[in-house]
Formats: sequence, structure tokens, C-alpha cells
Amino acid sequence: MSNKLLVTGAAGHLGRLVIHHLLETKKVPAASIIATSRNPGKLSELADRGVEVRKADFDDEASLTHAFAGADRLLIISTDELSVPGKRLVQHEAAVRAAGKAGVRHILYTSMPSPEDAAVLFAPDHLGTEQAIKKSGIPYTIFRNGWYMENLFMALPHALADGKWYSAAGEGRIAHIARDDCALAIASALASGAIESVTYTLTGPTAYTTDEVAALVSEVSGKPLQVMHVTDEQLAAGKKAAGVPEGFVPILVSFDTNTRVGKIDMVTADAEKWAGRPLVGLKAFFEANRQALGA
Repeated sequence: MSNKLLVTGAAGHLGRLVIHHLLETKKVPAASIIATSRNPGKLSELADRGVEVRKADFDDEASLTHAFAGADRLLIISTDELSVPGKRLVQHEAAVRAAGKAGVRHILYTSMPSPEDAAVLFAPDHLGTEQAIKKSGIPYTIFRNGWYMENLFMALPHALADGKWYSAAGEGRIAHIARDDCALAIASALASGAIESVTYTLTGPTAYTTDEVAALVSEVSGKPLQVMHVTDEQLAAGKKAAGVPEGFVPILVSFDTNTRVGKIDMVTADAEKWAGRPLVGLKAFFEANRQALGA
């Protein structure tokens, strides 16, 4: 295993889980881990455990170079900057340049499935980042993370309360994956010391249509849930009426478009391979999270 493992976005949902698995599952010494955040004060608990905490601002390339100094293996968790189209790619390109300046020996990156032809509006950010990493000449591991099971909670509690789930995904399928399973797979690769350049797609074990997901939710909750199949335009109008910020409506609709046209229906064994354990199934996930469903 390399001497120093660095995780960006360590205060976020995925970053915290990756570091948890480094410490608790992979038994990486805290002194071998560097955790970075724009707000390092949010990482005080990790600092108390002996993890080195640094500030890393993706809008300040110099701060990234400083933060990455001494890191052997760097996990770049994609930022959540979506308010300005293309800004996230600029941030990621700065991180890749900083990695080169800092002498990082291996880059790991969290991308998305099939960014080269996905209908999701921010797919070019991920594709551009992958290309920047490859052009850097630094060995890499790219993880194309599937949609998290947790993301379903953005829509399901309200839909379940109403009994209707509006979707433009049609008969398209998604193999949702639990964020914790993703985090364990990534932590395992980060701690592995593997040096080859490779790309993996992380998915759950089964791909479901929206109707099939709704049936699972109904079974677990005991409440009826009917999928209302609508067009992209109808979905957009509904989200605007519900108060979703106008700039984010097209992004949310593009998720359903991407599903409908079959760009995220793949099922791979990559996550289970790296996690080293069976992945959580969607029904079991719902059963463990009934409260989040509002059931």
C-alpha cells in the first residue's frame, strides 16, 4: 500500500464513507490518510483520530497543489458545482494539474456511467475530466459510479405520500447502488496500491424499471405507489410547479431521459469485486430505510 492516501471532498457523503472504510474496514493507519475539504473545520472528528486534515479549494489551484503535496494516491471526488455550466470541469482540470505539480503517483476519480454519450446534461464534465486525467500521464483508476439508491429519497417520500410517482424514464432500467457499497469499493482500490490504469463502472446487482422500483416500495411500505408516465416536457412543467429552481429542472429531467434511452441500464460485477462482499439489494435497502421513505 502507498504511504499517503488523500481523499478530497472528505466532508461530503461519499468522502466520509470512503475514509470510514479506509480506517475501519481496510485498517489503514490514520497517519497514512489525508482528508481535504473547502471547510476543514468540518473534519475535526477525523483530525481527532489522527487523520491529517488540509484545506483544498477547487476554485484555487494553488491551494490544491499545496493540499496534494506528499500524497501518493489521490481520490478526486467530483464536486457538486452544477449552478454554472462547465464550472465543475474547470475545477476538476485544476485538480488534475495540481496533482501533477504535487507529484501524485496515482489518481482515482469518481465519474458517471457512459459519459461519452449520456443524455445527462453534466456528462461532459465527467468526460472532460477523464480526458484530462488520461492526458496528464499519471496512472489512474476511474470509477464510473452508478446512481445511488439514496438519490431515490429525493422523490420517493413525496411520491409515496401522494400515491403517484411522475416519471419520464419509461421502460428504462437502472441498477441503483448503495452509496456505502460504492465507498467500500473505492476505498479498497485506493488502499490497494494497484498501479495500472483502468476504468470501472460501479452498479448495483439488478437493474429495475421505475414501475418495478415502485412495486418494491409498495411491498416494503404497505402503501400503494403508481408510476405516472409523462413526457420530458410534462415532467419539467411539474418540477417547475413544485418549486424546483429553474436552472436545475433540465438537469433533473435529463436523468429520466438518460434512463429512458438505455444509457444507464448496465449491470457490472466491478463494485462487488472491489467491495469483496455481496452488494445491498434494492429491496433490502428500502427495508433498512423505511423511515427515510416516510413509511
